[in-house]
Amino acid sequence: MGVKTMLPSYELGFYALAVTSAVVYSSSGIFEASRDSMNRKAFRDGIKPGWHYFGRKMDVADFEWMMWFTSFRNVIIFALSGHVLFGKICSMTVPQHRAVVYMLYGVLAVLGSMGLVYLMIILSHCLVLYSVALAKQKWLCYVAGLCCLASFKVEPFSSWQSGFVTGAFDLQDILFYGGSSFTIMRCMSFALESSERKEGIYSIFDLLKYNFYLPFFFFGPVMTFDQYHAQVSTRELRRKDDEMRNIRVHALLHVGAIIAVDIFFHFFYILTLPSDLKFVNRLSDWSLAGLAYSNLVYDWVKAAVMFGVINTIARLDHLDPPQPPKCITMLYVFAETHFDRGINDWLCKYVYDHIGENHDNIMKELVATIATFAVTTLWLGPCEIVYIWSVFNCFGLNFELWVQKFFQQEPFAKLEAKMSAAMSRRIRAVFGAANFWAIVLYNILALNSLEFALLVTKRLLLTGFPVSTLSIWFITYCGVQLIKERERILAIEEEKSDKAKVE
Repeated sequence: MGVKTMLPSYELGFYALAVTSAVVYSSSGIFEASRDSMNRKAFRDGIKPGWHYFGRKMDVADFEWMMWFTSFRNVIIFALSGHVLFGKICSMTVPQHRAVVYMLYGVLAVLGSMGLVYLMIILSHCLVLYSVALAKQKWLCYVAGLCCLASFKVEPFSSWQSGFVTGAFDLQDILFYGGSSFTIMRCMSFALESSERKEGIYSIFDLLKYNFYLPFFFFGPVMTFDQYHAQVSTRELRRKDDEMRNIRVHALLHVGAIIAVDIFFHFFYILTLPSDLKFVNRLSDWSLAGLAYSNLVYDWVKAAVMFGVINTIARLDHLDPPQPPKCITMLYVFAETHFDRGINDWLCKYVYDHIGENHDNIMKELVATIATFAVTTLWLGPCEIVYIWSVFNCFGLNFELWVQKFFQQEPFAKLEAKMSAAMSRRIRAVFGAANFWAIVLYNILALNSLEFALLVTKRLLLTGFPVSTLSIWFITYCGVQLIKERERILAIEEEKSDKAKVE
């Protein structure tokens, strides 16, 4: 049935009330648990002094977030401010050479932060993959690129390369592996795009300009080479209507999100609580479900803030970078589940869509998803928890297609055709609610621990059955209906916009 199917307003109002009440109830349980556990010895490392005048300590369990906005904050501001300044001067004076200025500034920033040896390691991988690209053989580009990526993700090659980098500071490992991994993905994109070019090959200078664009270098997102090359080669730099206003609004929203997370961490210890399974096991089923879901929401917020800040810089440079990830609250299908849209676009273009084509054939889809998650496993770094995460998410993506194909058969297709569109939407939302929790349970494996994921699964499906299981399923169903309503409104607005363009 179509996405434009409408439900009665009173029904949607009831769904909104049910979801709001459930969120408030679950949040109150997490708040009480956070307040009661503030001084527990087991949480000593994860909870540090915070707002003394409110009598609250702060959850500091996320090393990455704390480093961005404490000791590394000034370095980030200084480096990106310098990039924006030089980029602006170049755009106003010699816009045809702005990619060269971006590259030179990026090389100097990498040299200053990580040292000459690290820069030489990165350049050597760029040279290797450029040499492979000269052969114009796609399979060779894949093999060479994945081998280079493995050299940063698999022992002993990983330790061997990182051992060349001297000195030590808090973020050295993150910058080393982040910059290296993103470099390989960019070099593979360059090699694959070069192999498809009918006349000649892009120069190694094009690769260096692409790779050393500083806002993307260490933390992404990955913009495929064809998109970056086309956008950065434009000589006439023109802003769209209200583009600067939108950039300022987005920048303020990111600042607001940072402040909101800081406030949130003083009242909800969602990252530290799961570390003590004995304490968490005493929480109610609703609080435990809310805690699992909150971890996914926070990880999305972190990704949205990090990529949002970087994308704001890129837009100031007249680029159109990959969009931030879709909010986990708006997801109930595996196909849209990703926290890094740049990597997702890369995987879809060069692996998933390349093998799966229109994603309608079950066997092709199976091969495409296995290949995609194999590359993703290598990208994340092979280990037991990543293997488990990949297997479950690969299964979830295929299971969606299997269920869809199953219900397209007789007599289900004929039965749905006899239903009203509203009833079809309700039935589909029931399955969407189950899928929603599958996404949550599969992904907290990577965000927390296998033990915490097993505890949540056991409580929601076994110990809490039938009361907690069915009631949480119903609330999730209400949430999925609200998501579908938002999708319906967006589809109508998009249709109106398309008609206006035609006219």
